[in-house]
Amino acid sequence: MKAILKGVVGLIVLTIALIILAPMLIPTETIVSQITSQVEKTTGRKLTISGDSELSILPELNITLNQVAFDNMPSGSASHMLKMDQLAVHVPWFSLLSGEFQLERFVIQNPQILLEVDAQGRPNWQLFDPVAQSQTPEATATEAQSGPVTLPSGFDIALGEVAIYGGTITYADAQAGTNEQLTDLALSVVLPSLYQPLMIEGQVTFQKQRFDLALNVDTPAKAIQSEDFKFTKQLRNDLVNVDFNGGVLKQGSVFEGELAVSGSSVKSLTKWQNVVLDAKDNAFNQFEVTGAMTFSNNVFSLDSFSAKLDELAIKGNAQVNLGERLSVEANVDLGMLNLNPYLPEPVITTQPSKPEQEAPATPIVWDDTEIDLSALNMLDADIVVRSTGLQARKITLGKNQLSVKLDKGQAVLSLDSFNAYNGTGKGKVEVNAAATPYQIHTDFALNGINAEPLLTDAIGFDKVLGKGSLNWQLSTLGVSQKQFISQLAGKLAFEFKDGGVKGANLAEMVRKGQEMLKGNFSGLSEGINADFDPQQKTDFSALTGSFTFAKGIGTNRDLLLASPLIRITGSGVVDLPKTFVDYRLVTGIVDTIEGQSSRDKSTGFKIPARIKGPFHQVETSLDFSSAAKDKAKDTIKDKLKDKFKGLFGG
Repeated sequence: MKAILKGVVGLIVLTIALIILAPMLIPTETIVSQITSQVEKTTGRKLTISGDSELSILPELNITLNQVAFDNMPSGSASHMLKMDQLAVHVPWFSLLSGEFQLERFVIQNPQILLEVDAQGRPNWQLFDPVAQSQTPEATATEAQSGPVTLPSGFDIALGEVAIYGGTITYADAQAGTNEQLTDLALSVVLPSLYQPLMIEGQVTFQKQRFDLALNVDTPAKAIQSEDFKFTKQLRNDLVNVDFNGGVLKQGSVFEGELAVSGSSVKSLTKWQNVVLDAKDNAFNQFEVTGAMTFSNNVFSLDSFSAKLDELAIKGNAQVNLGERLSVEANVDLGMLNLNPYLPEPVITTQPSKPEQEAPATPIVWDDTEIDLSALNMLDADIVVRSTGLQARKITLGKNQLSVKLDKGQAVLSLDSFNAYNGTGKGKVEVNAAATPYQIHTDFALNGINAEPLLTDAIGFDKVLGKGSLNWQLSTLGVSQKQFISQLAGKLAFEFKDGGVKGANLAEMVRKGQEMLKGNFSGLSEGINADFDPQQKTDFSALTGSFTFAKGIGTNRDLLLASPLIRITGSGVVDLPKTFVDYRLVTGIVDTIEGQSSRDKSTGFKIPARIKGPFHQVETSLDFSSAAKDKAKDTIKDKLKDKFKGLFGG
């Protein structure tokens, strides 16, 4: 028994002695040489260890390698795919004694990792390509993308946990011209086998923002051999959260899966990318996008996506081509779209102060600030947008559909379906922003429109009541609101029924004119030359006319207003650049009581009136100077002269 015990003790002592003496008996250089030879034999690339190497055996087998470099593929942009300051390998003794060699822990200090795709589309992480091993570097550099990689039979790697401290990971794609970099790595990588899930967790810095990262690859061997594999990724940051659950297909050329992107502020996110959004407090804040994503051949697609921005909810599908010229295709349902939070405040021009006697009406001043439409040259687009409703400033629309086409700075915005203000319509806006001055052309046809709310909401003009049609073909050019107004040209036509024109009761003015002819001048003291009065109204059963615009000045010669008892014709000009109107109306009382359905075109007694003045202070008066062509002119003037003498003691 004592002999057995002595033998066991002796064996233990011998084992301890061998363990202690092993580093002395086996030169470290030999171990390093074996490692580098095996790596080169397996991958076809050279592993260089130029720094000192250390070997320790307690409490576990530790190998420390300094200044490690692993060669890049011959066609790569740099000589090394991987460089690191230090690599420490920990091997538990029980794995050696059991015969199952395992690397329990890797510690990597300050690695410089380059992942790249060369001009032929070949990735440098294809490490086990037998074709690459048999070719010279010169031949490999000119070889087209090689076929699928196959791992050697029985080959596997079990790394346990890999800890990475510091360093960078760079991804470069020579075909796409992209280059992105992760810095300040603090990662933990668990790889129990090439045929078991790879898990990466930790933190990285991207463009000066710190991200929490979690990545899971179901089968690393499939990724190495360019087979289809699945992976999940999570990124967490104060600016944006990204979740992806999908796979890589067709030898790494296709990414597809479910994508979710969310954040608390679009303004902060764009500021991170050096794009400042000068937006209101309630605009461009919370956002969320979810959908089925595909990325292939520089084309990013989202199918059946759902997006939220502040209070907006958007659904549809989209495709973005990230090739040489950015392009977007989309078919989107915007739901109820309120654009007011995203529109800039209207420019308010301060007028010179006047003595405070009364509050004068404010003149309209066109803004001459240069408008920058250069953004239209940054991408191409083909977009169809639907909405159940839209609100932009005071304009409110119902169910609509519009399409946007953008090609090298030339945009076409088509109103395919229009429902608003109790009417329908179609139209388009063409904008050429390829060069300055910008050119704009519009062509619209609106039918059954309620005039007063439309004109009030659109341009603040509330003087026309009734329903009807409004058509225009207008063009302009310039770089500011003022220039667009001054260069406006084209035609506009309208036809309204059963409405009225606010500001004056022309029928009443004609009636007073008739009374003056009979010697009753009471209308003069009542204000026959009265200014615009919003409480007065001239009713009509039909109102038609057209304008021809040139240099911002609209000319009309065919105005016709018909009502049961009067007929009004008109002509004149509307000078938009000077915000001035000069218009002459001729009002006649219908001889017959049959009303507007009568075929009798005679109007009996006629009185002309003039609408004249700046937009903010339009005056309406009887036009006695123009009445010279009317038989009533001399009679009215003579009676007025006599009446003025009596009134003023002349």
